[in-house]
Amino acid sequence: MIYPPKRGSRIRVLLSFFSENYQRRPVARPETPPRRILLIRPSALGDVCRTVPLIASLKSAWPDSGIDWIVQEEFLPAVRTHPAVETFIAFPRQRFARWYRNAAVFAEFRHWMRRLREREYDLVIDAQGLGRSGFMAWRTRAPIRIGPREAREFGWLGYTVRHQAPPADDAMPVHTVDRMLMLLEPLGIPIVRDMRLYVEPAARDWWTEIRRQLGLLDEPYAVIAPTSRWPSKRWPIERWGELIKPLLQRGFGRIMLIGAPGEIDQVKPILPNRDHPEMPLVNLIGRADLAQTLAVIANADLVIANDSAPLHMAVGFDRPCLGLFGPTDPRTVGPYDRPLSSLRGFAPKPGEIVHYRDPKIGDRLMRVISTSAVLQRVDQVLAHHEEQAASHRTVAAGGRLSGEESTG
Repeated sequence: MIYPPKRGSRIRVLLSFFSENYQRRPVARPETPPRRILLIRPSALGDVCRTVPLIASLKSAWPDSGIDWIVQEEFLPAVRTHPAVETFIAFPRQRFARWYRNAAVFAEFRHWMRRLREREYDLVIDAQGLGRSGFMAWRTRAPIRIGPREAREFGWLGYTVRHQAPPADDAMPVHTVDRMLMLLEPLGIPIVRDMRLYVEPAARDWWTEIRRQLGLLDEPYAVIAPTSRWPSKRWPIERWGELIKPLLQRGFGRIMLIGAPGEIDQVKPILPNRDHPEMPLVNLIGRADLAQTLAVIANADLVIANDSAPLHMAVGFDRPCLGLFGPTDPRTVGPYDRPLSSLRGFAPKPGEIVHYRDPKIGDRLMRVISTSAVLQRVDQVLAHHEEQAASHRTVAAGGRLSGEESTG
């Protein structure tokens, strides 16, 4: 399927693809620790951020194994400093999308795929579950290739072990993180739910300097991420503006505004202007790259966002956060293991199917969430975070006292 049809390779690839997968018997835990492991999860940005527990679990089970991770090249800054990953393999999705129309890109794509096989993986896990990721898994020819049985676009054909996850159930929903971690069940290894992300040193230094210039080195700040690619996920922008003054009253020195460079038009109504030049809103849209955005979130005292990647970054840095949801279900895609950090005003009826890509929805489901409801939940999130911090301080102090007594 990646070879010119004039050589008849399409048929050979398909026959090999089908015969291998229907003849090979599923294999579970390797008899010996795998020498090389490949994780396939190229996108999307939020999903990449919340895939790190798989890496942590694999490294904990096999600390001497080399772990590689295929990530879409523009999302690499979010995870490339993770200490458990030996090699990140950049996937240039946009460029490779033209492989069948450009001979040079086709040759590059073939070389990229060939390299996967040359690395001689012992274990491959596809946490993406699509046709292209299943094909990547198959191309490695690894003896153990695990992926979801329900993988779309026939991606399941690339696996030797097709793991059956629980079906979607409104009564007992399974979070995306837990669903990915279930792929490790055939291996019989302990699960490590470590969501930690890491900031690149250069990005950390950049943000320290910006904070110094803003006089925020010792002052708390909040981060808001009001943008989204999908209109159905956007809380009305004027309501974001209504949050600014109450957040300042809660002790935040500045409000940081983050988003993708192409989303600046979405936030223009709340940007400082001639009528409100004193507004303490720092616009970082288009001024902070992805690595720098992580640095901003890593030190934030509060993060508020629509259903988007900044929420999962906040979880990765253990920051207090609140996600606003409409058509998507926070029980499956919200901040992991933080039910208090999700607010959804819309409650679908039993059997009702709502898809965030439906253009007819507009922002009507997000408009159900009032500004007062957001502020009330913010207070709850901050209070809960402080309680946890106080508990951790008490435990740490108790540990120090115990150590002093034992050495006294």
